[in-house]
Amino acid sequence: MQLQTTHQYSNPLACFRHTIQTQGPQGLYRGLPPMLLGNALKAGVRFLTYDTIKEQLRDPQGRLTMPRMMCAGMCAGVVEGGLVVAPTEALKTRLIHDHCMPKQKYSGAIDCLKEVLREGGLYRGVGPVMARQGANSCVRFAAYDSLKQIVVGYTGTQVTGVQAFALGMCAGVVTVYTTMPLDVVKTRMQGLSAAGAYRSSVHCAVSVVRQDGIWALWRGATPRLARLMFSGAIVFAVYEQVMKLLREK
Repeated sequence: MQLQTTHQYSNPLACFRHTIQTQGPQGLYRGLPPMLLGNALKAGVRFLTYDTIKEQLRDPQGRLTMPRMMCAGMCAGVVEGGLVVAPTEALKTRLIHDHCMPKQKYSGAIDCLKEVLREGGLYRGVGPVMARQGANSCVRFAAYDSLKQIVVGYTGTQVTGVQAFALGMCAGVVTVYTTMPLDVVKTRMQGLSAAGAYRSSVHCAVSVVRQDGIWALWRGATPRLARLMFSGAIVFAVYEQVMKLLREK
């Protein structure tokens, strides 16, 4: 939905129906291989960077203030965006966009990777990607850790898997609506037509607003909300359980 420059889809359900009708169920999984690889790598880089920086920013009493949480989260997102997200998102976005074209350019993920490397476009749009990931992690980690501190202070015990799942969902909601414009600009900048359409990320954002209005910067928020709510919930729940096992050993 973020790649459409005309009002082809009125809502996420219309997009879903059209994809099934024109591409079959497999169309819903277009770009899945780079997404799976990217998610595994970026989660590892994100949590490792965040935990490392977070420990360095604690005060002498071991406490971590909200601004320091946000700083650690932002740094983790920037590192994650530059090392992992930019190249994998470039491939995923191109594959999805290409499949919507009348004549497809790529035969699959490997062919797409070869072509992107030849064009030198693997890191096209890296600026918006790093900005989006920095903002995402800044908001998500700060929201999650703040909510976690409230729960731990109330119960007097570490959060359970169920509690971590619920807190992760809440953090996902906050993250989506505060960072959606950055995600729209990032997606547009990595599309197949970006090189000739936009001079910079700022030009892209201005063009989107001029063509479709300010609310176009939140286009696609609903499907992204569903994705980030559950992905964040699962990741944080798994993270808490892994850390619990490591502490016991």
